Amino acid sequence: MTLKVPVPIEYVFPAGALCLGVSPQVDFDRRGEADNQARDKETGERGWVGRVMEMDPEAGKFGRSTEMKVKVVAHQPVPPASTVPGYPPAVQFEGLTLTPYVDSQRCKPGRSSGECRSRMAYSLRATAMRPAAVATSSAAV
Repeated sequence: MTLKVPVPIEYVFPAGALCLGVSPQVDFDRRGEADNQARDKETGERGWVGRVMEMDPEAGKFGRSTEMKVKVVAHQPVPPASTVPGYPPAVQFEGLTLTPYVDSQRCKPGRSSGECRSRMAYSLRATAMRPAAVATSSAAV
């Protein structure tokens, strides 16, 4: 059983996110087939990967990347048109869930005990991608 924790988008992208692109999610067990796109195990719908850049100014500190991937299980998501020329469009995700896992790719056989550099990681999944809500100011000018 896979743990999927529902999370508000404000927790994951507190300052918003810009869409850098959408591509089919590859099912590596079906490599070499004409149609190797991943399907959701529960719904059978095709999987897509949305590359986004989080806008939180603190996100890039400590060597952490500001680019993230969100798996979207739905009909092909189409990024909205950009509202600011020259910048990617701002997006939000519906049905956002977080799945924690242990990333053990840094554990190599042959290392002495105690040198495994595995870490906790998570993947993000959503049911839809849509244009970000426009922030409005309630302060009178």
